[in-house]
Amino acid sequence: MFAGTAAFAVPSLRALHSAGHEIVLVVTQPDRLANRGMKLTPSPVKIAALELGLPVYQPERIRDLGSAKPDLLVVVAYGQIIPRSVLEIPRFGAVNVHASLLPRWRGAAPIARAILAGDRETGVTIMRMDEQLDHGPILAMRATPIGEHEDAIDLTARLAEMGAELLVVALAKFDELKGVEQDHKLATLAPKLTREMGQIDPTSIAPEEIDRRVRALQPWPGVSFPPIEGRGPMKVLRGQVIDGRYQPELVQFPGKKPVRVFHE
Repeated sequence: MFAGTAAFAVPSLRALHSAGHEIVLVVTQPDRLANRGMKLTPSPVKIAALELGLPVYQPERIRDLGSAKPDLLVVVAYGQIIPRSVLEIPRFGAVNVHASLLPRWRGAAPIARAILAGDRETGVTIMRMDEQLDHGPILAMRATPIGEHEDAIDLTARLAEMGAELLVVALAKFDELKGVEQDHKLATLAPKLTREMGQIDPTSIAPEEIDRRVRALQPWPGVSFPPIEGRGPMKVLRGQVIDGRYQPELVQFPGKKPVRVFHE
């Protein structure tokens, strides 16, 4: 059984299907109101599952699996804590694809937090799940450098593909993997992002910090500078540090399309 919601999980679902694993059920969160029209919108995982002809289950809270008795539960970016009652149902337990080098960045926003902290590398971890947050034994891990100008959108897409590939490799030799306990003393947390994190005064923050925030907080909440000449706050989509100053390169004002900023 596969449990996932966000776009990060889609490559893993497709990879499992392509590798020939029998996916008896896909669990994803219910359709939510989204976009400007506030229409009920299915999750990226639901869309992919229906394209693959897989059955979909959308509980508000995952408390049981009904009559499903899977051999293994694979969880990728599901967005909710999986209770012990569910983790104990699969014969071989549950595994998770997590977008960090555990135990660093346990939690909801590991990719953004790695960029915000100025980490030089990150990666993906396949772990056995237990009741605690991103706490279980590590089955497989793969590291990758974080590009100097790489933002969270690009890094998320890259790690999603890496995680999918590593998941298939790990499951192919699942019986041989013993699992290595994490060094819990080294654990760091990656809590959810907040809208306030993107509201900054560029005159009071170091240029390098502005650059990390702009890259880390894409696509949400994004970084906004204070209103300029009555035009409203300026949302900075891309930029870089040049000669010790942060220079926006792609910006957007309220109600307008993004525009490029050129510097001499």
